[in-house]
Amino acid sequence: MQILVINPGSTSTKIAVYEDEQPVLLRNLHHTYEELARFANIVDQREFRRDIVIGELQRLGVTPHFDAVIGRGGLAKPVSGGVYLVNPQMCHDMYYATRQHVANLGCIIAYEIALKMGGCPAYIADPVVVDEMEDVARISGSPLMPRVPVWHALNQRAIGRRFARENGLEYEDLNLIICHMGGGISIAAHKHGRAVDANNGLDGEGPFSPERAGSLPPADLIRLCYSGRYTCDELLRRISGNAGLAAHLGTTDVKQIIQNIEAGDTQAELLINAMVYHTAKWIAGMGAVFCGQVDAILLTGGMARSEYITSRLCERISYLAPVHLYPGEDEMEALALNALAVLRGKREAKQYV
Repeated sequence: MQILVINPGSTSTKIAVYEDEQPVLLRNLHHTYEELARFANIVDQREFRRDIVIGELQRLGVTPHFDAVIGRGGLAKPVSGGVYLVNPQMCHDMYYATRQHVANLGCIIAYEIALKMGGCPAYIADPVVVDEMEDVARISGSPLMPRVPVWHALNQRAIGRRFARENGLEYEDLNLIICHMGGGISIAAHKHGRAVDANNGLDGEGPFSPERAGSLPPADLIRLCYSGRYTCDELLRRISGNAGLAAHLGTTDVKQIIQNIEAGDTQAELLINAMVYHTAKWIAGMGAVFCGQVDAILLTGGMARSEYITSRLCERISYLAPVHLYPGEDEMEALALNALAVLRGKREAKQYV
């Protein structure tokens, strides 16, 4: 089975070609600021990015006879987890989604390339808006603002399945707390194959992170909104983007921050320790979802490479369950394996309506 994988990022578009489980081509197509600045909205980059992908495949002499094309899922309406067949309705919903994010282009580009290069099916898998939360988890203190999860569903679920496979177990039989630590931090309670609770790591719920503010005092935030000091867009960037470690220290480079700590930077030390502290609180809080019956805690994402961070996290959370490290992420492989599972009949593609 030959599968094309497409993963749009903020300044690049990653593509891969897999033959069964093996990658035979991996490319990271970078886009300059000038190239992207001419587009008023993210969705306006659709043709530009699509044509670059097609051009690169042609330049490399890739025969366009794919069994499937799979793209990164975006931020349209909430769906349950799994693999979805891309259809025109999904493309429409991504194009006009309230939350504008480059991930919204994943399914559109995959769909258009699938049509242009052989008419094979196009899929997405486990987008960040996967919502399998139990009803009690949706309730907040205001009926105007129910809790909505936005989290690293693709990588978290792939890590959960990997942990189960490595230990001769089934993901669907386990209670797992999985924490993805990247530019944002998302934490989910995986109960027998369903993420029954997860934070909104994009819009400001959970621990602060290198790029995100995390949960904030709501009354202070409201007062700031009406202070006249900031525009709406500026305040949104103070929640996601220019927030967290970026706002406090002017950088999101955790490796450099830790080097500064080792050189005696006490302010950097306080902030990293605070991030670890709040992350541990959220992980431990997910233990209540399982009444303490947790099989394992899995730490993944870029910051899971940091011994400084993971060792301090383990000190605070290992009482709850064994902690396992899965540093980094491999969204390309996760997407490819999801498509392959459908092609082999091991997983059924869902219909998006």
